[in-house]
Amino acid sequence: MAHPADSSKRLAAEGLGTALLLAAIVGSGIMADRLAGGQPAVTLLANSLATGATLAVLILVFGPVSGAHLNPAVTVADAWQGGMSWRLVPGYLGAQFAGAIAGVILAHLMFGEPALQIGQQARSGAPLVLAEFVATFGLLAVIWGCVRQRAEAVPFAVGLYIVGAFWFTSSTSFANPAVTVARALTDTFTGLRPADVPAFVLAQFAGAVAATAVFRWLIPGLPASAADVVVPHASEGP
Repeated sequence: MAHPADSSKRLAAEGLGTALLLAAIVGSGIMADRLAGGQPAVTLLANSLATGATLAVLILVFGPVSGAHLNPAVTVADAWQGGMSWRLVPGYLGAQFAGAIAGVILAHLMFGEPALQIGQQARSGAPLVLAEFVATFGLLAVIWGCVRQRAEAVPFAVGLYIVGAFWFTSSTSFANPAVTVARALTDTFTGLRPADVPAFVLAQFAGAVAATAVFRWLIPGLPASAADVVVPHASEGP
């Protein structure tokens, strides 16, 4: 059984890390939109670079405490493969969703925006839903593909993948259910309508399941311990 102190630190790391990730996503979107003078390509470039760089750093910082999942799809995939106890999953997910919402509010406050907003940007239709499946499949493929041979490269590989996926997917690669829900609470460059959230989230979990199944077949020796996903962190204890 995990020690209470260990569990609380893990949940704090997941919540704080996810909050900072969303502050980076939404905050850089606001900054880029204001500075780019109405040029969406420049805005997206700045947003993608800031997001990918911040994500890599957050994995390095919080990985030793919680594994730095920062993503419900990663947490569920890890538990499915026996890498963490299912008992910890509700806490991880709660911390991730709460942290994501807090991060959006923090970004709004830093830029003088209303703290509470509802997204208005339409992101719907089969092509975008497929893009979210592909984006999340690719993210889990990066994690599972790197974790055996180059575990130390996972933070950088994940960050670089997200930068690329911003550009090669039509949805701009949300690839994270907590990020998706939280971004429905911003009416800025990175927002989306609440009505579009369910399809995105279903596609993301489907992509995570598909990638995990494929890589379990490709690499049967995938680690059975959460100490290897996403990066090494404290054991659950006796």
